[in-house]
Parts: sequence; structure tokens; C-alpha cells
Amino acid sequence: MITKNLIWGDESVENAIAPLVAEGQLAGAAVLVWRDGAVETATAGRRDLVSGAPVERDTLFRIASLTKPVTTVAALSMLDEGRFVLDDPIVPCAPELARLRVLRDPDGPLDQCDDVARAITFRDLLTHRSGLTYGDFHRGPIGRAYADALGSQIDNRLTPDEWIARLATLPLIDQPGAGFHYGHSTDLLGFLLARLDGAPLGTVLTRRVFGPLGMHDTGFTVPAAKRDRRAGLCGFDHAGRLTTLTQAPGGHALAERPEDMTFESGGQGLWSTLDDYLTFARMLIGDSRVAPLLRRETLAAMTSNQLTPEQRDVTRMFGQPIFPAGHGYGMGVAVVTDPDTADPLRCRGGAGTIGWPGAYGNWWQADPNDRSVLIFLSHNMVELEQMAQGIGLGVWDAISRFHRIATS
Repeated sequence: MITKNLIWGDESVENAIAPLVAEGQLAGAAVLVWRDGAVETATAGRRDLVSGAPVERDTLFRIASLTKPVTTVAALSMLDEGRFVLDDPIVPCAPELARLRVLRDPDGPLDQCDDVARAITFRDLLTHRSGLTYGDFHRGPIGRAYADALGSQIDNRLTPDEWIARLATLPLIDQPGAGFHYGHSTDLLGFLLARLDGAPLGTVLTRRVFGPLGMHDTGFTVPAAKRDRRAGLCGFDHAGRLTTLTQAPGGHALAERPEDMTFESGGQGLWSTLDDYLTFARMLIGDSRVAPLLRRETLAAMTSNQLTPEQRDVTRMFGQPIFPAGHGYGMGVAVVTDPDTADPLRCRGGAGTIGWPGAYGNWWQADPNDRSVLIFLSHNMVELEQMAQGIGLGVWDAISRFHRIATS
């Protein structure tokens, strides 16, 4: 591969992102552009506010929801082996979930429920149509119930079996298969993969994804020898000033994960680097120089829209459309359906471009048309209340600038 500085036309990524770092809107970021064999990278700012250590190409970031496509690929590799069928109910693998209920109103009383019309399937989990959600998205009783029952989303003292048992006590917010609801579907999927393979999820991902692809810097924990490369927990105080955090927003991740913790979040728990995630993304667009992990037809299904037009139209997050014009959702990834109207903060390229953002200011896309991959990694951790006040939103401006420059 060829490595060089990121400069396109009259603009550079450094010039686009550096002002946001100087203004205190972003602690630091690492970005990468790959075009069919040539890779360009740039870094800006600090990975650690205490030491002042700079972000570097091999800095390890918490990648949050960029974890979801990885868990999805591991699941689909089992599908290819005939370990399950997409429309199989998950109950044989998770008998705790045999008697689920559905809220009549997603934000209504928890005792006003109906029985499920049918069981959750593997397809439902892969497409976020299981009826599961994230408690943080709700101000009604279900939000508190999720927090009390399930605890933190990444560094969690519950064992996987305990977590599933507690999940079984919570009502769904929609009938399985009815609508897209972003949430714990991929976490549950990850724990089911662990049961099917008879090993912890981290081991499953190493066998099925990290090992074959040579992703040596990706995992749920960072080995001691690599900890000096970690991006620290970084967020904002009440006045909007950058500060070091002792835990991630919502208490979902700790500065140091206890060694005896067995909970591994298939939805948001991984650490990774620019180069590791590049290899993964290249596999998803069928680069022949990367080991194929899925059958061609399975990969095509993962990277094609699986939602109905109505499901795309009514899906909301914090009151805003998740899939504005130009996007659909496959399995673990957003999919561009109309390049002219696609939103860059999901992904924007030719038809069939895939990608997805993460809660900590991480973002990626891969375009099979021009065989390109763009990756933006940062450690920008913002409380929901701060977002409502406009604090910490500079990272999304930085991603938009990066996308514009990299695709111009």
C-alpha cells in the first residue's frame, strides 16, 4: 500500500479538522481514505488530554456501533454453515425469551401489554426489527426499566446468561418484524452466537473475523502492551469544555475494564484502529485481496436494503428520521439507495454504498462502485442532555467536512 498525506484539490483534511480541535470542539481524530490499493491517512489533536499524547495512525479507539457490522458478519458466517436459518425463531437458542410481551404504547405503562404475535427470529435481530430498543431513547417507564434491569451497555457486571434472563422480564416496544427499532438486537445476537459456538463472543469474533482478516488490534479489551495507544475517555463538562472522563456517558464504559468481566457487547463494545477496520470494510465490498468471509449471495443480502418503504419512512431516533430519503438498511449497515439524496452522516456514495456511524464520533463508509473506503475515528463522548444543548456536536461537522473533501 502507498501511504501519503491527505490532500485533495485545494483542501486538506488537516485544514478541515484542525480548527475544530483548536476551538475545543474535538479532542482529536484519525481519518483514512482507501481507493483500490492506495491508502491515505491524517491525524489531528490529542488521544489523551492528561498526557497530551497525539492521535496517531495506530491509535486504538472505542468504535461503539461500528461493532455491529462485525457481529453481523460473524452471524452470517454461521448462516452460511447452516447453523440457523434467517427466519428460525431464536427461542431454541434462548428459551428464556419464550414468553415475551409487547407494550401497547412504547412510552406507556409497563403493565399494559399484549402477547407477541410470533417469536423473534434471527432475521429480526439482524435488521433491528425484534422489538428491542435502547432504554436511553425513551423518557417513559421503559427507559428506566431497561436501565434498572440491564445496566451499562459495554462494561457490565452481568454475565451474558444473566443479561438475557433480565431481558426476558422486559416488554418489547413493538411486535417482532413490525418495525425498525435501533437497540440491543445486536447484543442479543452476539450472545446467541456465543451459545451456538460454545465460546465467549470475543473468541467467536477472533475465529470468524479477526483471525482470517488479520485484525490484530481489534477486540473487546486492549492488552497491557498496547494500552499506551488507547484513546482516553474524553467528553465535555457542563460548560462545554473538553475534559477527561472517568466513565463514558450513561456509565456505559469504564476507563479500565475489570479483568473478570464476561459481558461482551456485540453491539458497541469493540476497540479498533484505522487499518484494522479498513481491512474489514474492504472485505464487505468484495476486495479480492482480502479473505472472503461470506458467500457472495449472503454478502449481497447483508449490503442490500431489507426494510419496507413504510418501515423506512416511520423510523425515528430522538424524533428525527433515521433513514431520510436515499437510504435503507441491510443487516448491520445502512445502504445508499439514491446517491443524490443520501445523507453523508449515514453514508453517501454510489448506489449500494454501505456504512454506519458510532456514538463516540466514529463513522465509516465503503463504496463498491469506485472501490473506496472512508473511515473517521474519534473519542468524542457526549451526554444526551449535552447534545440537546448543542455541546459536543462539532464531531459531526468534522465528519461532514471530511466526507466532502474526500469525495470531491
